[in-house]
Amino acid sequence: MKKYLIRLAALLFVSVFATGVAAFAADTSAKQTFVVVHGATAGGWEWKRAGQCLTDDGHTVYRVTLTGLGERMHLNGPHIDLQTHINDVVNTILFEDLHDVVLTGHSYGGMVITGVIDRIPERIKHVVYLDAAVPNDGQSIWDLFGGGNPPNTNIVDGMMQVSWVKPGDKPPHSVAQSIKCFNQPVSYKNPATLALPVTYVAFVPKDQSAEERAKKDKSWQNAVARGWTIRTFPGHHVAHQEDPRGVATLIEQSVNDVNKPATAPAQK
Repeated sequence: MKKYLIRLAALLFVSVFATGVAAFAADTSAKQTFVVVHGATAGGWEWKRAGQCLTDDGHTVYRVTLTGLGERMHLNGPHIDLQTHINDVVNTILFEDLHDVVLTGHSYGGMVITGVIDRIPERIKHVVYLDAAVPNDGQSIWDLFGGGNPPNTNIVDGMMQVSWVKPGDKPPHSVAQSIKCFNQPVSYKNPATLALPVTYVAFVPKDQSAEERAKKDKSWQNAVARGWTIRTFPGHHVAHQEDPRGVATLIEQSVNDVNKPATAPAQK
C-alpha cells in the first residue's frame, strides 16, 4: 500500500510538472498583434522585411503608414501635424478592433505612440520604443532634442526636406514632412499609461559604447527614470533594415519585459 501511494504521488507530481511546462511553453510562444509605427519621412514600407519576419512567426502585424508619407505621400502638406499621425494609429487600432496590442514605434514614431497610449491605454498590452523619441508631457520632438532644425535638413514652405532624397528617386523612399509634426507638443498625462509595461531599445553602432550613448540620450534617460526595461541592439538608427530578423526577434522577446519602479517623476 505504501509503495502504491508513493507511486501515485510521483505520477501526480509528473502530471502537474508537465502541465506547468506546457503552460509555460504556450505562454512564450503566444501569438501577438503588433502595430508598428515608422519614423520621420519614411513609411510602412521601411518595416516590410521585419514585419514579414513577425508574420512568418505567426503574429499579426499592422505596418501603419502615417498621413502624407510613404504610399500616402499624395496627402502630404504643411497642414499635417503630430496629432494627425496620432489619429492615424488610434483609428487603425479602433477600426480594426484591435486589443492587447504590442505597440512599437521607431524614431519619430516614439512621439506618435506616446500620444496613442495617452489616448487608448486600454487597448495596449506592451509598448516598445525602438531607438525612438521618449518625450515628457507637453514636449515636442524638437524640445526633446534641444530645439533647432535636425542636422542634414532644410525647411521649405513649412516642410522639412531631407538631404538623402534626390530628384528622380524611385519608390520606396523618404519624403518631405511638415514641420508641425516636430514642433507640436504631445500629451503624456493619462494615469493609466503608467501601468503599461514598456521596453526602450537603443540601437548602438560598433563605434559607440552603450555607456556613451546613455549619457547623451535624453530618451534613454527618460526611459530609465520611468523604470522601463532597457535593451540594446547592435546597429545604426535603421537597424531594422540592416538586420530585420534580429530586430523582429528582439521585439518578440520584449513582450515579456516588466517595468521596474520609477526612479524619478517625469519632468517637462
